[in-house]
Amino acid sequence: MRSKCLCQICTCGSDYRPYEIVKQPRHIPEEYKPKQGKIDLGTTYKRDFNSYKVQPVVIVRPLERQQVKKGKLDTVPTYKDDYRSWGIQKSELYKPEQTYHPPTVKFGNSTTFQDDYVPQEIKPRQSFKPFSVVKRSTAPFNGDTSHRIDYVPHQLEIKFEKPKEVYKPTDQPFEDLTTHRNDFQGLVGETAKICRPAHTRVTQSAQFEGNTEFRESFQPWEIPPPEVKKVPEYVPPTGSMQLNSTSHLDYVPYQANRVVPIRPVSHRRKNNFPFQGKSTMKEDFPVWEICRQGLIKQQQQIPNPSGKFDGLSTFRSHYVPHELIPTESCKPLNVALKSSVPFDDITMYSIEYTPKKQEICPASYPSPPGYIFENTNSQGHKFFRKITPAVKAS
Repeated sequence: MRSKCLCQICTCGSDYRPYEIVKQPRHIPEEYKPKQGKIDLGTTYKRDFNSYKVQPVVIVRPLERQQVKKGKLDTVPTYKDDYRSWGIQKSELYKPEQTYHPPTVKFGNSTTFQDDYVPQEIKPRQSFKPFSVVKRSTAPFNGDTSHRIDYVPHQLEIKFEKPKEVYKPTDQPFEDLTTHRNDFQGLVGETAKICRPAHTRVTQSAQFEGNTEFRESFQPWEIPPPEVKKVPEYVPPTGSMQLNSTSHLDYVPYQANRVVPIRPVSHRRKNNFPFQGKSTMKEDFPVWEICRQGLIKQQQQIPNPSGKFDGLSTFRSHYVPHELIPTESCKPLNVALKSSVPFDDITMYSIEYTPKKQEICPASYPSPPGYIFENTNSQGHKFFRKITPAVKAS
C-alpha cells in the first residue's frame, strides 16, 4: 500500500495489487549495406530516340510590292460622265394668305354658372353644448383612508443579545509536513539519452558535372544569317500612258429626251376670282377676345375680432385652486430599540458541535507505527503493510 493512502484503507487499495511492468522490446533496424556494381542509367527514351539533323526554318516572306509614285490623277469617272446635273427651278408655294384678324371688341358674355348662382348669406349655428361650470362643495375634505382606519400599531419585542465568545489559540505547534514533501524527496536521476543517429556529411572532391540528358542529346547548331534579297532599282517606262478603259472604249453616248409624266388630263376650270375661305363654322362661331377670368372669392361671413386678445382658456377660467393639506405619515419611527437583556447568540451549530481530537497521519512518520516496510519501487515510493494481530485458535 502507498504512503498516500495510509490514513484510510479503501476497497481500491485493499483489492488492487501493483504488477511489475515489463518494457516492450524495441525493433532494431538492420544496417544499410550498399550494393556493389555500376548503376544502369539507360532509359527507354535514350534507346528509342534517334537524333536527326535539323535545318534552319526558311523564312516565308511575302514578295515585295512596287511602290507607285504619288501624283494627281486627272480623270473623269463614268458616274460623273453619265449622270449630269440638271437645272431644276424652285416651285412656287400654293399656301393661302391669312385673312383672319382678331376682334378689338371685349368679350362680355357671362357663363351659366355666373347667371344661375346667387350667393346666400350664411348664419352661424347656435351651440347646444352645456356650460361646464364646476360646482363647489361646502363640506370639508375627508382625508381618512382604509389604511389609516384599519392599521393598528404594535409594540416590537425586545431582541436577545448573545454574549461574544473570546477566541483562545491552541498551545500545540503547527505541523506543516505534507505527503508530497514526505514522499518526493528529490532523487537524482539520469538524463535521457538521444536516440538520433550521428549526422555524417558526404563530401566529394570531384567537380560537379552539369551535363543532362537534354544537353547531351541536343547539341547547338550553327545557324547561317538570313539572306537579304536585293531590291532592283525602279526604272520608269518610256512613252505616254494610255488612260483608256473598257468603259471609255465600249460606251457610246446617246441623245435621250426627258420622260413625259403619265398624268390624267385635268378638266379643272381656271377662274380668276379670288378664293373665298368662308364656312358656316367660321360664320356661326366668330373668334372673340379671351380675357383671363378673375378669382371668385366668397365674402367673409364672420367678422374679424376687434380689441386685445385676453389669452384666457376654459381650463384657466373653470379651475378653482384648493388648499392642500399634507397627508399624515402612519409609518413607525425608525428608532433602534435598546434593551438591557444580554444578546442570545447561541446557535444550533454551537450546541451540536462536538470537538474531536485531531489524529496525525501515519505517512508523516519516517516509520509509521502499526505498519511494516516492504520495498521501494523505481520511482522512489515506499510501500508498507499493515500489521494484523494474530488470532489465537481456541
